[in-house]
Amino acid sequence: MKIEVWSDYVCPFCYIGKRELENAIEKTGFQDQVDIELKSYQLSPDSPATSEESIYEVLAKKYGTTIEQVKAQTAGIIDRAATLGLNYQYENMKPANTFKAHRLAKYAESVGKGAEMSERLLQAYFIENQEIGLTDILVGLGEEIGIERQAVEDVLNDGSFADEVLSDIQEASQIGIRGVPFFVFNGKYAISGAQPGEVFENAVRQVAQEDGLRPSLKMMGQEGIGTCTDGKCEL
Repeated sequence: MKIEVWSDYVCPFCYIGKRELENAIEKTGFQDQVDIELKSYQLSPDSPATSEESIYEVLAKKYGTTIEQVKAQTAGIIDRAATLGLNYQYENMKPANTFKAHRLAKYAESVGKGAEMSERLLQAYFIENQEIGLTDILVGLGEEIGIERQAVEDVLNDGSFADEVLSDIQEASQIGIRGVPFFVFNGKYAISGAQPGEVFENAVRQVAQEDGLRPSLKMMGQEGIGTCTDGKCEL
């Protein structure tokens, strides 16, 4: 089963949707039979790499409202994230341009660390309030997941993987994606937004049934105790 996921690293619902999908895959037992492909998307491509303004100030200007109203509106997002074990820290969050972060994630994917990099970027932004639009921050995050520092610096400084990021964004436009997160199952079914976990579970089960997949067995107790295999018995 293939699941394509369009998301952005400054999108609060993208982290929530990511966790809902992961939980659904685990609950349904298809974690060893799902190929998740992460796709790039930019909600605010014109954002600066960093800013002195808080995310509350930026959102208040964007929507023509007050900081107090924005805080009230985001409270529900914070509460929803908390139910999934995500402790969002909005008070010190700043806006960021995510183009470099997406390029880094593409490079990480090319060396087998795409999932780790994406998770680390989301955690860095929403929970640790790190400025993921800055090169030195991204270099450090890459190092943390085991990517050589010089390799990350080279990628971020020479413009590598920009075409791959832009290709994802163009593809999103072509298939009518206007917001993220957006999930496409086997190129046939789509889920828009961070829907409740049950929606993802139902989607995974339906696609698995169509593909003839069976859930993996869940082991209970200690593996190997009281078991006979060819030539010996574990007592």
